[in-house]
Amino acid sequence: MNIRSLQQSRPRRGQSRQERMAPLATLPVFYKLQGQKALIAGGSEAAAWKAELLAAAGAEVHIHAEKLDPVFAELIASPPVSGSYIWHRRPWSATCFAAMQIAICDAETDGEAQAFYCAARAAGVAVNVIDKPDWCEFQFGSIVNRSPAVISISTDGAAPILGQAIRRRIETLIPPALAAWAQLAQTIRNTVNERLLPGPQRRAFWETFVDRAFGAEPQQDTVEDMLRQTHVIKADGSPGQGRVTLVGAGPGDAELLTLKAVRALQAADVILFDDLVSGEVLELARREAKRMLVGKRGGRESCKQDDINATMVALARAGKHVVRLKGGDPMIFGRAGEEIALLQAKGIAVSVVPGITSALAMASQLGISLTHRDHAQSVRFVTGHSRDGCLPSDLDWSGIADAKTTTIFYMGGRTAAQIAVKLEMNGMSPATPIVICKSVAREGFSRWSGVLGDIAAGMAAIGTSEPVLIGVGPVFAVQAENQIADGEARRRSC
Repeated sequence: MNIRSLQQSRPRRGQSRQERMAPLATLPVFYKLQGQKALIAGGSEAAAWKAELLAAAGAEVHIHAEKLDPVFAELIASPPVSGSYIWHRRPWSATCFAAMQIAICDAETDGEAQAFYCAARAAGVAVNVIDKPDWCEFQFGSIVNRSPAVISISTDGAAPILGQAIRRRIETLIPPALAAWAQLAQTIRNTVNERLLPGPQRRAFWETFVDRAFGAEPQQDTVEDMLRQTHVIKADGSPGQGRVTLVGAGPGDAELLTLKAVRALQAADVILFDDLVSGEVLELARREAKRMLVGKRGGRESCKQDDINATMVALARAGKHVVRLKGGDPMIFGRAGEEIALLQAKGIAVSVVPGITSALAMASQLGISLTHRDHAQSVRFVTGHSRDGCLPSDLDWSGIADAKTTTIFYMGGRTAAQIAVKLEMNGMSPATPIVICKSVAREGFSRWSGVLGDIAAGMAAIGTSEPVLIGVGPVFAVQAENQIADGEARRRSC
């Protein structure tokens, strides 16, 4: 580029220039220390932790200290998994920096910290003084170790506790098996290049590899299996068969998702989600994934199941990984059986990731055991409406009316009065405790507690604008008693 064209490419005065990278507090660098020398000055427990990190990276760790903390002494008495320890039973001096790659000190005073820093800088050695950021050229971040995949988190020393919290969150998302997959990737690259064509085939293989890396440990035939699958990708990029994963989104609170559900959302190409799936759950999905609302709500205009089925089949046949995201658990009143049967009949691979069903979330939110040994020996989940929106005609009401069974009715808001009539006709007392809950584990949660004979009043108080759960059985007596006590307290205060 000549000077004239360079001048023309520069922004004019007053013009804004788009930043390619936001400012960095520190530069994240991964430094190879295999076979290199590293200096540790001090024998404290904090110094021991840093020495263990250096040795784990393969360094020859030289420790300068007259005495060692018992934790440090125990550390160097055991052979490290990598690297080595050499203990020099004397304090550090300016001569000990020779041939060192990095130097770390646990200084007791600011004066010692400054002296160590200056000596290291004079020797051209990168320096860190523990817990004294003014005398550090580099910091240690919080580490998630899935070596050879390593993740480090830094807050530039401003909030170490936040770095630890971020590390814990990442630890939950990245399975331990990822280490084995990362090691496998190092060994198979040449095989993949020899057996697959450049472009779509290789890209499809590595995308499949990454999807599986967030699951179980690789097996002996894993690579061959993926290579066979990838050969259906043609050189021109024509897709092979995709797959469908039915994922339980839980009752609404994103923190109630399983780790496997989060990983499925992160691996999806397309997400078909129900109307009750919360926005915070969708926020955990891969940004590039296409999201399609296929909501189904009782008493409202909804997508037909046949249309949802056809969409899943078409997308899977186009080579997509489709996540069918269902509220609660797919296998509890989620019509998963119909979808699984259809996909299997079409030859499309389908798997299921369970979720927390709303009845269990309700029990947790209320602090009630559904199978409290003093009140119930079993629990039953019952649908409150059939395909035509009415109460199912083939329910075993005599069994449901068992006083020793806790029953949770799903989607029974509009049939609540009929439910009460059926239960009383089959011998259940009108005084049986019940609870009605709306928007379980979601914003707007509300509940009503009372007895079976007052169910109409309860539904009038809760309303039918959102799906409700109706719990019936002696385990809900505590809720009823608390509500009565609260009402009496309010009356007395008036």
